[in-house]
Amino acid sequence: MIEEWNGFKGTKWQQTIDVEDFIINNYKEYTGSSEFLKGISRKTSRVWSRCQKLLDKEDITKVLDVETSYFSSINGFEQGYIDKKNEVIVGLQTDEPLKQFINPFVALDSSLEASKNYGYRFDRNMEEHFREFAISHEEATEASYTKEIKKYREVHLLEGLPDNYGRGFIVSDFRRLPLYGADYLIARKEHDLDRLRRDINYSIVRTREEVIKQIDALKKIKDMAKHYDIDISRPAKNTKEAIQWLYFAYLGASKDTCSASLPVGNNTPFLDIYINRDLENGSIKEEEVQELIDQFIIKLRLIRFLHTPEYKNYFPGKNPLITEVIGGLYNGKSLITQTAYRFLNSLENLGTYPVPSFAILWSSKLPINFKRYCAKTMLSHHTIELLNADKLDSFNYAVTGLAGLSKIGKQIDYYGGSCNLPKALLYAINEGKDEITGELVIPDIEPIKDDVLNYPIVVKNFVKVLSKLICIYADALNIVHYMHDKYAYEGSLMAFNDTVVERYITFGIAGLSTLVDSLCAIRYAKVHVNRDDKGLTTDFNIDGSFPKFGNNQDEADRIASDIIKLFNKELRNHHMYRNAKIKVGVETVGLNMVYGNNTGSTPNGRFKGVPYAIGACPVGNADTKGLLSSLKSVMKLPKELCTNGIITTVNISGNALGSKKSERAENIIGLLDSYFNQNGSQLEINIIDKSTITSAIKDDRNYTNLVLHNGGFAVRFKDIDNNLSNDLAERTFHEVL
Repeated sequence: MIEEWNGFKGTKWQQTIDVEDFIINNYKEYTGSSEFLKGISRKTSRVWSRCQKLLDKEDITKVLDVETSYFSSINGFEQGYIDKKNEVIVGLQTDEPLKQFINPFVALDSSLEASKNYGYRFDRNMEEHFREFAISHEEATEASYTKEIKKYREVHLLEGLPDNYGRGFIVSDFRRLPLYGADYLIARKEHDLDRLRRDINYSIVRTREEVIKQIDALKKIKDMAKHYDIDISRPAKNTKEAIQWLYFAYLGASKDTCSASLPVGNNTPFLDIYINRDLENGSIKEEEVQELIDQFIIKLRLIRFLHTPEYKNYFPGKNPLITEVIGGLYNGKSLITQTAYRFLNSLENLGTYPVPSFAILWSSKLPINFKRYCAKTMLSHHTIELLNADKLDSFNYAVTGLAGLSKIGKQIDYYGGSCNLPKALLYAINEGKDEITGELVIPDIEPIKDDVLNYPIVVKNFVKVLSKLICIYADALNIVHYMHDKYAYEGSLMAFNDTVVERYITFGIAGLSTLVDSLCAIRYAKVHVNRDDKGLTTDFNIDGSFPKFGNNQDEADRIASDIIKLFNKELRNHHMYRNAKIKVGVETVGLNMVYGNNTGSTPNGRFKGVPYAIGACPVGNADTKGLLSSLKSVMKLPKELCTNGIITTVNISGNALGSKKSERAENIIGLLDSYFNQNGSQLEINIIDKSTITSAIKDDRNYTNLVLHNGGFAVRFKDIDNNLSNDLAERTFHEVL
């Protein structure tokens, strides 16, 4: 056995790369309480204090600094420290904390525009040299788009496509670096490359090229670590090295992309194995363990990608989405370890912050002590989301970005933004014309002349519009991901995954509840149309009542399910890039603002410009029968067809959970156990009163650390604009369960 592996059990993981087998053979479930946890150390306190001062400056300037002399690369920056004397985990994206960089291969034009917006001028010679010899993913994608794709983007039928930023949302198994060391990973990739030398065709050539890039990335990460006088060629020999190696793997990836999401993975049971071994042999103390974890968390909080100010309309906040998964089950036993507690304890030691976002793979089978600690954390912080662990075939999953899950090291997701379904309905009513500009966008849609909308006719037209929309959507994503692989391939991410991975491509549904309520109004009430002098329907009058999504009413909930089934059916008619399997997510993130701002009045009574509800949430204040009825509507959606998740964000008043903290915690546990036992998919809970939001809107100085979940993203209230904060205040706040 390799010396660094002394004390570890199992053989399969030693013979081939298999982190899951290593964890299964070595982790210890923890069912005890949180009494063992330690507070913040002196060193960490000093490091975090320095960071807080920098973050305060960043709040004022929006961007603290930008490197303007050269482009980013994995090993392109020398050493960077926050407080060298007190740092126990080292490494920064650049040579100074919070300094940002330009990645020209992802989106040169957008990055230069962002740099200019924040008052920085990039070296013109560097820009000209790049343009002379290379092309960015952004430029190549734009050049390859068809006229239809460009038009659909322009009128906001499609939004959030990763064509001017890094696609991200790719899960990597960063744990491989501490377990095996860089040299072994390089050797395995070289072995895979050697096997790809017979019957060479286009696919084999492309794979060979990608493996070469992965090997190069591993060598550069190894070189990056040498800048800090650290040799990661071998496996990590102790807890400190395991966390440092893990961070170096992640850090290399963070220098090589520019995305909305960069998941960190599922690391607590893995790290706990090293920690238990070192605690047992006396080489580390609990205080030192928490210090290492807290400083690892600090480093994640400093990850930045340079984007234009408009980018926040899609993904709010200043940080990318960095999610750490905790929990899950293996053979009926939980993956809860002491390190699961330690990670959550970082919120107590460092305070609430959007990064990392903790995703709990929840099950009623999780230890009761952990469920209570988790509930207590949720009452104090809003950086936890919950996903159903009972239906997974493994614990070895990570959150790709919003609510989707990928098996770590084995699967990757190609992210794809969302399409605007309420606007598609308005096109069905308006002969394929845009309801705002009057421009004909989708031809051959039958005109509707009636003054009262006829449900079968509207649905017939909507199916035609949706079919065309999905066709263009699929074409756009095929182009985006072909160009991203060709011009901005993420070698540092893919280097930590299997050479042959299972590929998925994600399509998003935006405005589901607005569409459902609109169709319900047309079917169950009388919807009168108001047309302008050109015959364009611009507004509606509703005569009568109608069922609304979010009230556990079968009439509305069936329509919601039928829309998802139709969406999936249309997608099956299209061939996906690299034979990727299709995923569908009911998700919108900040797109609810963008889509709402660019969509006219809808038949459910929503006015022009009003934001949609997030994900699968009901229209704001349309769910009048309480939280449980609202969640039951969501639970009826066909989860087997929403394989990238169903985002559900709920706001609950503290009083709805009880008057005492202990009572509130038990009620949270009961709510979550019930929801996931009934096959609930995903849930984000903001335990907050509406008065807190309205007070923060008036003056956010007393709400510096207020963090809320917003459609898959945890975001500081201080970092969002007035439009989004006002939208948050207009959503449903449940006063009773």
